[in-house]
Parts: sequence; structure tokens; C-alpha cells
Amino acid sequence: MLERIGSPRDLRALSYEQLAELSSEIRDFLVDNVSRTGGHLGPNLGVVELTIGIHRVFDSPHDSIVFDTGHQAYVHKLLTGRQDFSALRRRGGLAGYPARQESIHDIVENSHASTALSWAAGIARGHTLRGESERTTVAVIGDGALTGGMAWEALNSLGASDDRVVVIVNDNGRSYAPTTGGLARKLDGIRTDRRYEDFLGWGKRTFENRGPFRNFAYMSVMHGKRALKGLLTDASMFSDLGLKYIGPIDGHDQRRVERALAQARELDRPVLVHVLTEKGRGYSPAEQDAADRFHAVGRIHPETGLPIEESRFGWTSVFADEIVSVAEERPDVVALTAAMLAPVGLQPLADLHPDRVIDVGIAEQHAVTSAAGLAYAGLHPVVAVYATFLNRAFDQVLMDVALHRAGVTFMLDRAGITGDDGPSHNGMWDMALLRHVPGLRLAAPRDEPTLRRAFREALDVDDAPTVVRYPKGAVGDPIPAVRQVGDLEVLAQHGDAPRVVVVGLGSMASAAVDAADKIAADGIDALAATATWVHPVPAGLAELIDGAELVVTVEDGLTDAGIGEEWASYARLAGLTAQWSHHGVPREFLQHASRAQIVDDLGLDPSAIADDTLARLSRD
Repeated sequence: MLERIGSPRDLRALSYEQLAELSSEIRDFLVDNVSRTGGHLGPNLGVVELTIGIHRVFDSPHDSIVFDTGHQAYVHKLLTGRQDFSALRRRGGLAGYPARQESIHDIVENSHASTALSWAAGIARGHTLRGESERTTVAVIGDGALTGGMAWEALNSLGASDDRVVVIVNDNGRSYAPTTGGLARKLDGIRTDRRYEDFLGWGKRTFENRGPFRNFAYMSVMHGKRALKGLLTDASMFSDLGLKYIGPIDGHDQRRVERALAQARELDRPVLVHVLTEKGRGYSPAEQDAADRFHAVGRIHPETGLPIEESRFGWTSVFADEIVSVAEERPDVVALTAAMLAPVGLQPLADLHPDRVIDVGIAEQHAVTSAAGLAYAGLHPVVAVYATFLNRAFDQVLMDVALHRAGVTFMLDRAGITGDDGPSHNGMWDMALLRHVPGLRLAAPRDEPTLRRAFREALDVDDAPTVVRYPKGAVGDPIPAVRQVGDLEVLAQHGDAPRVVVVGLGSMASAAVDAADKIAADGIDALAATATWVHPVPAGLAELIDGAELVVTVEDGLTDAGIGEEWASYARLAGLTAQWSHHGVPREFLQHASRAQIVDDLGLDPSAIADDTLARLSRD
């Protein structure tokens, strides 16, 4: 059945029996393919019937469909002609999120959450202003993404408009983990109150069977629905904002989904359709798992859901272990997460001290400013977040934390090049942004011992923000220093008076060591160095590079605005004569590929660094 679907229009000729078969085939396809490549499995298993219904009721791309977040768009890809998942999230294959270069049906590529409603508001108003009022804009937003403040700013705006927008809340009670907060409790109340559904079910059956209460049943279904819903489920928070509310709807009942969407389409105004789905639907390992292991998976055995290769001890695990140890010693340490308790390593601490871990939902801005408040109250907050997501709260870091000299520590997971998740997930912007924040101190540890030490040192700072950044993946072997120069560490030295100093920051320290080795093998004395605390400029830099002809910096952040540039500017102001060469990430969006492929493309591997250095020396 799936092979017969080349575009959304092919769905409209199918019977509901055929659609049920198609749904089953799609789930089998997802399990079979994603288990081979890795990817977001659980969210997509949950939206099969919903996505089919969207494409049967609405006419993409004439009607615009926006997904928030895009990790629930695999079924959308399948129904819009993209059924080769063999290289999902790999170079040359399908992206893990909607991608405009793949299809005219994809609109928003950004996989940062809580943005779709603002996109939808803008698209719909644009259609209205252009006289295209018959076009509908559809935004599919998960209940987790609805915890973000930007989503509520958009709802506030949509409620005051007359544009054709259908907001579909895909409510499975989870984001990466169970959705938390007041909104979650509100939706849970609607989700679990069966009186409304039971009463309407009785009314519909009585009316169809022409029983003695047929007229009353008709009124209950056709006229009393809105009042009854308000009485039993109190869904008025949406209608009070000015949005028509439809739901809750069983998101796995194809007929009911399509009826609700068709009703929403005909209302010619902003409508919110509340759809209940089950994450991992139809795949027993995911249905039985309570830890959300199947939200995103690596390569797994499809029969059992177990990983094919056990992951090595990673950077996140080091932090998870260290913050538990610190918390036992320091009762003032509290942690915050933006709906990513397990992914950022805070689950062990939450298990031991649930009152000392605060999950604010997908609301990074709120997390950062509330951390400033916690610091003011005498605690030391630790905000654990993916590096790419701290971009969303830069103003709060600047104006709420730094301006108020708040002792807040930021632990930036997945900093630098992450690869497979594509341009929105590479954590390559943080150093270029954060080095401009007054008073902020930033660490880029190179291995497990320096990560543990940097975290503890950060916690000792109570009058300024501190940042510790570390990459995605497994931790390599420790890289010991051979000697110390101020706050810098020499990792390898060839010759007493090196002509070249190669500085590798954070995860690029090992590349600096290997590059120095290769340069020395060509007869050029070279030295490899690093610093754990890279901003402000570490003490000892002038001494380290004194007498060198060329200083080479290697970092996994922006080349032209990063730490290397900062250090070079300091050296020039200090009157040092060494030339500088910077290796890093260009100011552009990197398409999905493996980290190794991107490193190779950017010339950040040791051989490329050494070759470039030797070429510069020969030109000079």
C-alpha cells in the first residue's frame, strides 16, 4: 500500500480499511528503517493516523503545514514522496527534520521547539493580505513544545486574528520525557476526563439507533457539545484566548481525526484541535518502555529494541556523575533543565534529590532568568542545556545573569559539531556569542578529569556566570599535560624553541597534539597546548608563544569570531609579533553528515592542519 503513495493526493482514493492497512505498513517501515540508521522513532510511530488525516483533509502545499518540532515529520516525508530512508540523517540522505531542499511540502527546517505557531501566524496573515483567504495554515505542535513561552505569545496573537489557522496539539503527555508544569496538568485533566467522551458516545449511538431519547441525543451532540465540554473538561483556556477548541480527539481513530480536521478547516478562523496520541504506538518495546528510550534511538535490533552497539561512557555521563557527587557535598547546588532531564544528565540527581532539580518545560529563557532568581536567593543554580538551545536565551544570560552578577553555571552539552541532526543542532555559536558577555568565564575541558575539575571550579564563582562546554559522544582517553605555563597546559613539545605553537581548544586538543607531531616529523619544532578556561584570555599566553613564528588555533566554534580571534587580538595589543592561523567552523549552516565527515570537510583533522601550517611556513 505504501509504495502506491507518491503524493498526498493518492491518499484520498483510499477506503478506511485501506488506510488502516497503510498505517500498519508505515509503522513496520519506520521500525525496520529507523532501527538501521537511528533517528526519532517514538514520536513518529505516534502520529501515523494524524499525519494521514492532515494530508487527506488539507491540500499541501497549497495549504501550508508546519511541524513543531520537525522530528515528528517522518510520516509526512513518506506521504510526500520520500520513501528512501536508507541514509536517513546521513550525508546524501534524508534530513532528520523537514528540509526545504527535499520537498515543496517542507516549510520550516528549524528543529528548535515552540516556533511553529509564530510561523503559522505569519504565513496565514500573509495569505490574508495577498487575498488568498481560502488557503489554510496548519501547525502541528506537540504538548511539550506548547510549554515554550513563544508558543503562548503566538496563541495570544492568533486569538485576536481572523486568519485561517488550524493549530493541532499532538498531546502524548511527553516531549523527551513526561511533560511537566501547569499546562501539562491542564491537558492531563482534559485527556483523562472520560465523562465528556462517554456522554457524547451515548448521544451519538442513541441518535443513530433512533431510540426513545433520539431528540435529546441530537441536542446533546449537535447543540449541547460546547457547553458540556466547558462543564466537564474546562477547555476554556483556549477559547478565552479567542481560539475555537475542538477535542479531545483520539488521534488513532482515523475517522474521528478527519472529522475534527474537516470541521476546523471550515470554521475560517483560528482553531485548536486537541488530539491524543500514544508515543511509540504499535511497537511493543516502545509501548512498554517508561523511560522514553525510543524518542530517539541509535541502531537497534528491531525485534527487541536493544542497541546493536552499547554506547561508550560519554561526556554527559561524566557530568551526571559529578553533579551527584557535588550535590551531596553542597546543599546550595540546584539544577535546571528545559524539558531534557535525561538527555542532559540530570536524571540521576533528580532520582536522589527531586526537589533540587527543576524542569521548566521547553522554556530556556525562563530557565535562565529563574536561575538568576535562585542565585539571588542564596543558591548556586546549574543550568544544563544543549549548546544550540542556549542561543534562545542569550538576552537572559546577558541582562538577567551577567548584569546582576549572578553566580549561575551553564553546562553546555553537545557543544561544537554534532553532525547528524543538521544545522539547527550544531552547537557552534556559543563561544562567539558568550565571549562578549561582561564578566562571563568559559571553560572547554578536553577530557574527563578536566571536565570534572572545571565544573567544580565553576561552582566556586558566585559573582558572575560561568560556562562549561563539552561535545556529544564518548569521552576519549585522558590527555595529560607535560608542563604548565600560567593557566595554559603544554600537551606535547618538540624542540626547545618551537617555531609553531598549535593550540587545541576542548575536544580539539587531541587534534592539536597529532598536528604538532606531524609538523615536527617534517623537521619543524612545534608545541601543542591547550587551556581549560579559555575566556577571558588565560594567563601565560604571552609566555607560551614568545619566540614562535606562527600560532595555530583549532576550535569547534566559529573561526572568525571565536576564541582564537580573541587570543590573537590580545597578542597584537600586547605587541607580540607571531603570526596567527585559525582553524574552526565557517559562518554558515552545516548540513547533516557525520561529525567525522564535517571535521574532514572543514580541514580540522590533524593532517589538514599540519599541511596548512607547513604551507604557510614555506610561503613566509
